[in-house]
Amino acid sequence: MPIDLNADVGESVGPVATGDDAAILRVVSSANVACGFHAGDARTARRTCRLAAAAGVTVGAHVSYRDRAGFGRRFLDVEPDELTDEVIYQIGALQAVAAAEGTAVRYVKPHGALYHAITHHRAQARAVVAAVRTVDPDLPLLLLPGTVVEEEARRAGLRPVTEAFADRAYQPDGALVPRTQPGAVVTDPDRVAARVLRLATESVVEAVDGSTVPVRAESICVHGDTPGAVAIATEVRAALDAAGVRVAGFR
Repeated sequence: MPIDLNADVGESVGPVATGDDAAILRVVSSANVACGFHAGDARTARRTCRLAAAAGVTVGAHVSYRDRAGFGRRFLDVEPDELTDEVIYQIGALQAVAAAEGTAVRYVKPHGALYHAITHHRAQARAVVAAVRTVDPDLPLLLLPGTVVEEEARRAGLRPVTEAFADRAYQPDGALVPRTQPGAVVTDPDRVAARVLRLATESVVEAVDGSTVPVRAESICVHGDTPGAVAIATEVRAALDAAGVRVAGFR
């Protein structure tokens, strides 16, 4: 069974580059393109969509709280109606940019604090689901399995696509280790590749305490801004290819 590899890209602003998008897009199958609320800008988004289209990589809208100063990693107590409008706005902006480069937005993935908030914050989960459904009910929503937002997506008739993280440490309960804690990000390419191979073939990941955590995932995320991201993504792809695991977009 194929596995999707996705990466957060398009987070550069003007001349300040964040990550090597061109290199990452050569090894992944889906690109979570920043929509400008946590990072990125119009020119970066268009360039990223152009690179993705050329590489045959699926484009997704990486939506966020309006929080550029905090890179979208701070919880914001946004009113649900406002959050719905802001997510609609972000998806629509990227749809236009993608169309200009001969491609299209095929899914939506929330970013950072919003991604984690909607695992348990039902009002915000419903707001994000409402936004996606309003724009296009055929757009899948990329999210963590076993969460409130997965429930809300299914209830609304959206397709939830569950994912795991290649380079993030897991707690024994299946939650990610917060970035504020030591060891939250795994940066050794060999270790990350071994984790991804196990995720793809056994649907499990080793938690920080050494226990084995079951993870139901159709897609695996490799962060584009993790130190050594290109080396990590390249090693992950090589390990999957060597094991005969086909990498392909979920759509």
